[in-house]
Amino acid sequence: MADYTLRELMTIAAARQINNGEIVFCGTGISMLAAMAAKHISAPESVIFFETGAIDSKLEEVPMAVADPRVMYATSVNGSLADAFATMQNKKTGKRVVGIMGAAQIDIYGNLNSTVIGDYHRPKVRFSGSGGACDVASFVPKSIIFMQHEKRKFVKKVDYLTSPGWLNGPGSREAEGLGGSGPSTVITNMAIMGFDKITKKMYLDKVYPGITPEQVLDNMEFEVDISRAGELDPPSMDELMVLREKCDPQKLILGN
Repeated sequence: MADYTLRELMTIAAARQINNGEIVFCGTGISMLAAMAAKHISAPESVIFFETGAIDSKLEEVPMAVADPRVMYATSVNGSLADAFATMQNKKTGKRVVGIMGAAQIDIYGNLNSTVIGDYHRPKVRFSGSGGACDVASFVPKSIIFMQHEKRKFVKKVDYLTSPGWLNGPGSREAEGLGGSGPSTVITNMAIMGFDKITKKMYLDKVYPGITPEQVLDNMEFEVDISRAGELDPPSMDELMVLREKCDPQKLILGN
């Protein structure tokens, strides 16, 4: 078995969720690295784009922000914010878009909070808010969410609904006029969570090597189905080579 870090495992786990031909809307950090890895490993015809308007970036080096000039190198289109969101909502291209997001809180239906902890008017903590996350959650057919697996983050009810998941369950997105298909996957530092096709509730899909389903549950405020959980295959040597040598050789995201 290859030696790997937790950050490498999470990145590869996310990369495996991206299919060939999909259009990946992502920010920086681990989400960008996952999109880059997928393009090198299993999805060479995938397209990466950013809210700043850079579409189909070559990404020979890892950019440190969505406005980093490196996201605009050898692009198919250097557009604007409007162009990026039009790509996401276009009836043809939008059907293949994958959004990658993070948040401060998530509930059993995949609703996200990245606005405040506590009361909105008197919050304990105030964050930067939605950015483009609400648009992504509202329109894209497939979204991947990165979370730290902690009770304070996996909560029974989010303090503020920043980005809609499956709202209150089956039929609730449609009732609110939302497009897209709701969240598909949550990738944490312990496991991969999915959403049941019928109930729309989160369930435990894969645990990481060395982690038990019980440990996953101990770090959540709500119970999820663990009956279908398996163990995630660790990164292969080929996957790690691509990640380390082609995507982030300077270890800007992976670290030492």
